[in-house]
Parts: sequence; structure tokens; C-alpha cells
Amino acid sequence: MRFTSRTSFDGVLEQLFTLDEIPGVLWTPEGAVGTRPLVLMGHGGGQHKKTPGLLALARRIVAECGFSAVAVDVPGHGDRPVDEEYDRIATRNQARVAAGEELAPLIAGFQALVARRTVPEWRAVLDAVQRLEHVGPGPVGYWGVSLGCGLGVPFVAAEPRVRAAVLGLGGASASAEDAARVTVPVQFLVQWDDERVPRAQSLALFDALASAEKTLHANVGKHGEVPAFELDSTLGFFARHLA
Repeated sequence: MRFTSRTSFDGVLEQLFTLDEIPGVLWTPEGAVGTRPLVLMGHGGGQHKKTPGLLALARRIVAECGFSAVAVDVPGHGDRPVDEEYDRIATRNQARVAAGEELAPLIAGFQALVARRTVPEWRAVLDAVQRLEHVGPGPVGYWGVSLGCGLGVPFVAAEPRVRAAVLGLGGASASAEDAARVTVPVQFLVQWDDERVPRAQSLALFDALASAEKTLHANVGKHGEVPAFELDSTLGFFARHLA
């Protein structure tokens, strides 16, 4: 793990890093010492590790909860090079949608393919970050919606260090089998008028989660219109389950 920059803002230390060519960012309380909870965050499709919404939430997780947060660029996103295979699939899917095919199954299949790569990458990131003295081997949470949900469900299913997860804006087309192995507390976001993921698919994914404790947060609006107050709910959820 190699750190490439270090900046501070309102008591939050931000460190950019690379790990085996994976670009990432770690946020911790400025001057932090000792072990603390860590939230790994998965960005949405076409976004990156410091996309504005994710950045704002990460800073609040650090400033208001005293936790650490980490995010990395998914293959083909942010500071990572274009992946020719993924680019070909995305282009082909666009053509299939233009020809009349449903979007949701194509998204689900693509996310399942990418998850085969991101799950081991994210587990390696956890290994590296938790070796740092100002993070340590504390409890881990996961946050990810849209693409971050499609990749997050198999990650949470595979990673025993995760104790709680915020997921949503995703469907069950490719995630139901992994969802059946998710048993940690989950807060799940659904946009009632989502134009990308059919409501029935989102509800099916929520139903498929094997968690004994899971809550459904449904709000009116389209895919990218999650209300700002859900950030407050996210902070409270992680504070209850990771502190």
C-alpha cells in the first residue's frame, strides 16, 4: 500500500493511495490513534471513489461517528484504465437496450461479472487498511447503492468482517443467490419510481436477504433521487451496529 497524498479538511484526514494498481482513498479523524470501525464504500456506475455524494457521506462518517471510511475505483472507473472487455459489454448492452431489450437484466449480468474481480480486490483493501495503526482491526460496515449494491451484495456475503450494510437501488436478477448468504443487519434503499431497476426486482432482492434484521427505506423518486435525510439514517444505522 503506497500513499500518494495527504490533505485535511474540517478535522478529516484524507489520504490517497494505490494498492496493487488499485487507486483508493482513506478518510480518518485527523490525529486518530488506535483501532476504530471502518466503512468500505462502493460508488455507483460511471462514478468514482470521490464522487460528491460518496465524499460527503464519508466525511460525515468520520466527523460525526469517529470512524474511518475507505473507497476505491471500480475497474474501468475513476483513475483506473479503460477495461476493454467491460467497455465492449457496455457498448453491446446499450445497443440491446436501443433494440428493445429490458435494461435491468443486462445491468445485473454486467455487475455479476465485475463482482468476480472486485470482491477479492475489496477484501485485499480491507487487509491493507486494517493493518494501519490509526485504523486497526475494528468492526467493518459496507455502504453501496446502484452499482455499489450489485457489487456489494456478493462482497458482504463473502466477507465475514462486515457486521452491517447499507444497500439499495439494485435488483435480484443476479444477486439472489448471494443475498441468501447475507445475514448481517441491512438497511435497504428503494426509489419507488426507479427507471433503471424495476420496483419488483428491488423488493425481491430485499426479500432474498437472509438477515434477521433488515429494514426497507422506500422513497418516491427516480434512481438518482435518494432524499438527503437518508444520510442521517445511514449514520445512525452504522453508529448502532459498529460503535
